[in-house]
This record gives sequence, structure tokens and C-alpha cells, in this order.
Amino acid sequence: MIPGFLVRCSRNSFLVRVGEETGEERDLECHIKGKILKGVENYYNPLAPGDRVEVEEDPARPGTGRVISLLERRSFFSRLNQKGLGPGRAASSQILAANVDLVLPVTTPLAPPFRPRFLDRVLIQADMAGIPPAIICNKQDISPGDPDVEERLEDFRRIGVPVLRLSAYTGEGMDELRALIRGKFSVLVGQSGVGKSSLVNALIPDLNIQVGALNEKYDRGNHTTTQALLLELPGPGPRTRIIDTPGIRRFVPEGFVPAELILHMREFAPLAGKCSFGLSCSHETEPGCKILEAVQAGVIHPDRYENYLRIREELAAR
Repeated sequence: MIPGFLVRCSRNSFLVRVGEETGEERDLECHIKGKILKGVENYYNPLAPGDRVEVEEDPARPGTGRVISLLERRSFFSRLNQKGLGPGRAASSQILAANVDLVLPVTTPLAPPFRPRFLDRVLIQADMAGIPPAIICNKQDISPGDPDVEERLEDFRRIGVPVLRLSAYTGEGMDELRALIRGKFSVLVGQSGVGKSSLVNALIPDLNIQVGALNEKYDRGNHTTTQALLLELPGPGPRTRIIDTPGIRRFVPEGFVPAELILHMREFAPLAGKCSFGLSCSHETEPGCKILEAVQAGVIHPDRYENYLRIREELAAR
């Protein structure tokens, strides 16, 4: 069997890069042996870019093979796929990227509109996965300097999340992004139209990934990236890899119960269990609630608090 890693996944077709250890890399178009892979039976997708696998090459068909086994993941970034596995089946975990070092939620100040609650959700999932995040605010060249956007970005920075303001179009801030991801394996996550593919094109100039225009009627992006793709940046030094993912209109965190949500929001977590009613506090009306006190004191942003209540309600309804 040959070790390799997933570059692209589509239904039961997987592009696996082998030969990394020998320096003679090549790609194999593979499918899963038996169409069921041990250990991932309950996931929406069995494999994701970044997964390390063992494959068996087909001697009768050069350039093809079969995925025999999935090697242990050191990390994975996922979301709840509400489409489920078909009619009558429950929603399930969808792995967007595996073995990554950095989660990069991408937003814009204007087109499409700034969505801080989307960022909250991605940050919660990154914390649950134990993967450091950094927010990218793209399209600074068209920013009107909206004070509400600036306030929320500064609040993310205040709670310890790095924020990069840049423009893939003008190149502003791109050196800072290159320095951040150098030698790491990162994944870009965002809604359609925020410019994930434009960022990748700026990082890898000869790539020319298709970039789409905004849908003027709904002020949101059209899907141009239809499947996640692992790419490697050129240049000397340690390998820098990044995954460009399809646009996500609604990000639903998964992998934990409602009571654990507070533990995955940075400024909330230190207050867990310290309310007058302890762990049974709902953080809504109780006297002596440290979360409500933190909101009133400005330690927790009111919008972050409202989003916490909304996500907790979603988790409880599953």
C-alpha cells in the first residue's frame, strides 16, 4: 500500500497525491474500496482534502487506484450538513478539511454584507476542533469605513482573534497573509462572494481559479468553487498549503451539546460555572449571572451574546 493525502474529493472520486516521502509526487484518481471506509460511516462525506490515506494502485489502469484505509487525523474542521444523507435521514457532520493548522474565516465589509454572526459560528467550530483561527476581512479597497464593521472587527481582536484587513484586488495586506500562513496548512471558509478564490489567485498567480460576480438581486455571491481543493503555494522554505472551500451560506456548528457552547466562546469560557446558579444558569434572567454581568460591563459584546442564545437554541432543537 502507498501513503498519500487527499487533494480533491467528489462523491466517490478522490484525487490522492502520493510520493511525498520520496520527492516524486504524482496524483492518482481513486475510489474507496467497497465504497465504505471504516471509521467514517456516520459522516456526510467519508474523506476531505488534507486526509492522509493508504491507497492501492491499479496495475491495469495507470494513474488510478483504491483508497484502502484512512490514517488517524490530527485535526479536522467540520460543520453540520442539514441536507443529511437522503430522505428521512438525519443531518450529519460534514468534514471540510483535515489535518489543518489554521482556520481562516473570510468576510468583507460590504459586498456581500458583513456577517459577524457567521464569523462567530466558524470561530466556535474552530475552538471545538482545537484549531487556531484568524479572520480575513477582504475587499478593503471597497470599504466605506463602516463604524459598525470596524467595531465588531476590533471586538474580535480584543478577545484574541487575529484580524487581517486586506484586498486580493490591490494587494493590500497580502504580505501579512503570506507571513501568517507560511509553513502552515490552512483552510479558507466563508460565504460565496467574499473572495476566497481571489485570495488564492493572489497567493498563486498562475493558478487562475474562476472568480464569480455578486448576485445583484440578493447581494450575495454565486458559487464558483464547487468542491474543496488543496493547493500548495510556490516558493522556497517550508511547504505552505491551503484549502479553498465552496461558499457556505449558513454555517451550523456541530460536535457538542448546548451546555458546552459556553466553553467554545473565548470571553464566555472563563465565566462557566461561576454564576449564582452554577452550571444550571440559563444566562437569560437569573440574578447573579456572570454572563449577563459581562454583557452589561462590555466584556461580552451584545451581538455575541444574542448569537450565543440563538446557537444554543439551535443545538437544543436537534
